[in-house]
Amino acid sequence: MVCDLEDAVGVDAKAPARGEVARWLAGGGVGCVRINAHGTPFHDADVAALAGAPGLVAVMVPKAEDPRRLTALSERLGPGTAVVGLVETALGVHRVHRLAATPGVARLAFGSVDLALDLGAEDAALPLLFARSALVLACRVAGLPAPVDGVTRELDDPSAIGSDTAAAVGVGFGGKLCVHPKQVSAVNAGFRPSDADVRHAREVLAAAAGGSAARIGGQMIDRPVLEHAWRVLRRAGSDSGSDAPDSPPTI
Repeated sequence: MVCDLEDAVGVDAKAPARGEVARWLAGGGVGCVRINAHGTPFHDADVAALAGAPGLVAVMVPKAEDPRRLTALSERLGPGTAVVGLVETALGVHRVHRLAATPGVARLAFGSVDLALDLGAEDAALPLLFARSALVLACRVAGLPAPVDGVTRELDDPSAIGSDTAAAVGVGFGGKLCVHPKQVSAVNAGFRPSDADVRHAREVLAAAAGGSAARIGGQMIDRPVLEHAWRVLRRAGSDSGSDAPDSPPTI
């Protein structure tokens, strides 16, 4: 859960919201907080109010562009608080490999709405494909978990959240931000392998059990296909009753 102190909070409500979030974290609440960006009049007060809060597990930093500032923030918050860089500007995308490799940064997330505004582009899959792919590549190279995709603004259109989630999975994202609880189940379902995917993955592993390349339905099963099948079963986990080995078999 992300408590938002940035775009969802009006200027006059910044201080009261900050106080409520700090009290909630001190009173047993556990979550991530999206603070206001560096350079705004609210950033320093946000950090001061949150530093040392017992329930704070992560801080999401909007307009992430400067690796030095992210490292300084991580040092101030301490090792128990993860820093999530929200990449949502042209400069952030340009520097994304540096951001992903920044000490203290635990993960990157994608701010599609703000990036589209910054670029003068449409907030849609194709116009922002390069930026999304850049985040996935940078995180992989830096050894970070797969990035978290941006929000879907449509609250009453199940097909929109479903198609957006499928697109995020296809590009290589590892999660997706939600703006309403009604979106959570659809996003979780979209990132979970389907029953058909799980069945096929088991067939692939069984076919390659002999240690040699195999063939299923006209498709050659070699090492990359085998490892993909193993990853499908690992992603499915106990929800699908999968029995993937601890590491992919070799052929």
